[in-house]
Amino acid sequence: MDSDSNHSSVDTVGNTPLVKLVRFAADEKINLWAKMESYNPGGSAKDRTAHAMVAASSLRPGDIVVESSSGNLGIALSREAVLGGWTFHCVVDPRVNRNTVTHMKALGAIVHEITEPDLKTGDWLVARRRRVAQLCAQIPEAVCLDQYSNTAAFQAHEQGTMTEIVEQLGRAPDYLLVAVSTTGTIGGCLCYVAAHNLATNVIAVDAEGSVLFDGHPGLRHLPGFGAGMVSELSKQLSPHQVLRIDDRTSVEAARKMARTEAILPGASGGAVLAAVERLWPDIAEGSDVVIILHDDGNKYLDTIYSDAWVEENL
Repeated sequence: MDSDSNHSSVDTVGNTPLVKLVRFAADEKINLWAKMESYNPGGSAKDRTAHAMVAASSLRPGDIVVESSSGNLGIALSREAVLGGWTFHCVVDPRVNRNTVTHMKALGAIVHEITEPDLKTGDWLVARRRRVAQLCAQIPEAVCLDQYSNTAAFQAHEQGTMTEIVEQLGRAPDYLLVAVSTTGTIGGCLCYVAAHNLATNVIAVDAEGSVLFDGHPGLRHLPGFGAGMVSELSKQLSPHQVLRIDDRTSVEAARKMARTEAILPGASGGAVLAAVERLWPDIAEGSDVVIILHDDGNKYLDTIYSDAWVEENL
């Protein structure tokens, strides 16, 4: 067997496709591109983050990791736990997709589902992080990699995601739109743009009701997008622009993408597409606009692609 065939599933993280969206922007004179992070082995951009955090840690077989997740990082760390021989405890809230929980459990993760948001703030993320702290206190040997403060995420997306975009496009894009939650992805992209002195306009796409980048708290229904607390990573960042998209507009754009490009984006992907539509009048003809689709819609078939769920919740 030659060395090129001797790979493990870890080696399949990254190098995701960059595809041109010719139908979604059919009437517009811009070049719209999508970085398809669902092609990572765990189905999302969080595979990059998880692998980078684990690589930067001193984890060994037999160790115990506790982390909070809205879903995608949970799957990614569940994979890493199998490959690294350690035990993973994941704290989730009721907004998590049920097949995501099943996926994590199939990989051997121990899933802790909280049932109440934080009493003071009403936020699920705050409650999840409190439960993580409780578990770490109950399991003294446990460690938390803490995706909300771990700068390995910046390195993953500077050296991976943004480097790949520029190489695949053959030039720096004029615009880059990234949905934000922990802000690891956009942080890494901003690092690359600054390091290479690029003119790329990096735009954070946040949820209405998210407190990131001076946002105002409010009710949010879509997991993995926006935040009810200001992450330590986000305090280090200054996106060139911030656009806030409400839940229903995110769903409408995601569904439009499915019907025009035969691509089902996840919830945050719908928001990024809606942000592009909002920006179109201000974008110069011929501009290269890149969006990052963090995951796909397979995890959201019972939510944002379900008419009954949308009518009940939005």
